[in-house]
Amino acid sequence: MFQPGTSNRFGALVRRLREERDWSQEQLAEYADLNRTYIGDVERGRAMPSLLTIGKLAFALGLRPSALIARFESVPAE
Repeated sequence: MFQPGTSNRFGALVRRLREERDWSQEQLAEYADLNRTYIGDVERGRAMPSLLTIGKLAFALGLRPSALIARFESVPAE
């Protein structure tokens, strides 16, 4: 699962899910109780969130953590 490009793929998924909801990074950060700059780092693949943070992101996006991870696993590797 964790191979080169993992953080980029996860970040792209978070960005796509956020944009599907018409949310800004600021809104997602507020809903997930995270910093906006951290959301930007995740979306650009500069940060790989911990399991706790994946949970925060998932619940903010209306998903279970397992559903967010399953969606990530379905994103094709580059």
